[in-house]
Amino acid sequence: MGFSRREILKGMGAAGLTPLLLNTGCGSSDSGSTPLPELPEYSWEGEPGPQTIFQHGVASGDPLPEAVIIWTRVALDQEAQPAAAELKQSSSQDPMEVWWEVALDEAFEMRVAQGTVTAQAESDYTIKVDVTELVWGRNYYYRFFNQGRQSPVGRTRLAPTSGEPTEQLRFGVCSCANYGFGYFHSFRHMASREDLDAVLHLGDYFYEYGNGRYPREEEQLRLLEPPNETVTLSDYRTRLGLYRTDPDLQECHRQHPFIVVWDDHETANNSWMGGAENHDPETEGPWEDRVAAARQAFFEWIPIRENQGRQLYRALKYGDLADVIMLDTRIEGREQQASGSLIAPDDPNAPENIISETQEAWLVEQLSSSTATWKILGNQVVMSLWNFEGAYANTDQWNGYPVGRTRLLERLRDNGLSNVVVVTGDVHTSWAMDVTVGDGSYDAETGTGAVAVEFVAPGVTSPGELPPSLIEGFIRSSPHIYFANVTDRGYLVLDVRPEKVQSDWYYIEGLEEEQRAEIPGPNWAVLDGTAHVIEMDGPENPPLDPPPLAG
Repeated sequence: MGFSRREILKGMGAAGLTPLLLNTGCGSSDSGSTPLPELPEYSWEGEPGPQTIFQHGVASGDPLPEAVIIWTRVALDQEAQPAAAELKQSSSQDPMEVWWEVALDEAFEMRVAQGTVTAQAESDYTIKVDVTELVWGRNYYYRFFNQGRQSPVGRTRLAPTSGEPTEQLRFGVCSCANYGFGYFHSFRHMASREDLDAVLHLGDYFYEYGNGRYPREEEQLRLLEPPNETVTLSDYRTRLGLYRTDPDLQECHRQHPFIVVWDDHETANNSWMGGAENHDPETEGPWEDRVAAARQAFFEWIPIRENQGRQLYRALKYGDLADVIMLDTRIEGREQQASGSLIAPDDPNAPENIISETQEAWLVEQLSSSTATWKILGNQVVMSLWNFEGAYANTDQWNGYPVGRTRLLERLRDNGLSNVVVVTGDVHTSWAMDVTVGDGSYDAETGTGAVAVEFVAPGVTSPGELPPSLIEGFIRSSPHIYFANVTDRGYLVLDVRPEKVQSDWYYIEGLEEEQRAEIPGPNWAVLDGTAHVIEMDGPENPPLDPPPLAG
């Protein structure tokens, strides 16, 4: 990959964020090198802090062509404990200065950016830095220091810049990680992949239930903190802190940037803008207070870029090859779900909107104005129709909002939008489907009449809850469904090329600690200019020279 000197030197001298031009096999036409910036070295003269000070690891996220978020947390206790206990013990502590630095090499001999940031109780001692003035195409490493202690070294990658040829992108896609239900082997396998540009986490990053609630007590493999359901800010922080001590999730964050949205369990089960299935205002307080607490903790602990209002829907451009458009179908604008599990397509009492008018207009504008070959839609709940004996199944999904769903898909069809690939989580099962309007215009043999395709990722640990007989009913009534697996847990790899997008599923042997083996699953793709899934003979090949993982 070549870089012009103008691209490399852009922003030199700004806050010390000077990229380095080296002969490192990147194909640059420039010879020689641009000197490294003069950056101070970290030093500490006092007694070292506790060895567990960076017990929650490091993470990066929301990559742009010239910037990326890096994250860590300073833990002040001597022993590894949940976040709320640390906060309670240390709330009287003064804010602390944390050193960060970014380099082109893991030994940090070629540092390109450095700074300090303050960790304080108001943000649960979490730290997010938006590192700018970087250059796409480089492998970057980052680390933090506090009280003489160094964090693990993280590795991150930027999104491609427009105008540069991009022949391949690879995303790990996952959802639904229930800590109590099993071990996070999927995160460990994704962490070991050199070829991923980012991990798309489509929600249910954690579960709010307490011990013995879900999964059932006799099936629970790991105990939760707090032991109760998460309701308060302290609860949500503690649960997130527990998750971020998991070694497999921690390693996946260390190796790859994440692009994350939430689904319902980051607040409460089957949530909507005004409440949730298992939220009781009489015992758990006002819903808006619970959502505010959950949102604050989420933005503290997830490497997501801050924005006014802390909205979750956003778009990240991956050069000319793909736009990654992340939705919030859970809280922002969602009306309350209809009762029951089935709804008639023409039910006059069905709720209309799963997203707000503002978000829908934004989405249509993102899709309409996109100049990328592919539009990747990061979506929480299934968008394709699940037909069952003349009704739509699962009213928590898009088909539970038939008017709003039809309106959106007709706008995509009428505007001639193409190459839309929807990736979805939530249902703990795997699917490959054509997304149809549902008005009789679809031809299953050719795919004519579909407006997009949808690939659904299985749960990391959460179990599939749909009986095979029901799935058989869906498939009989839904010719747009081409593949379903309702039993296996795992993740998928989305391979994006100019001519096609392919989804390769990978399943995990089991949920017990020793059941770590990875089992290749099926392979489905969509070709450029179509909206129709086709089965492939095997997984797509990774790039020949992916950057090495952090040691």
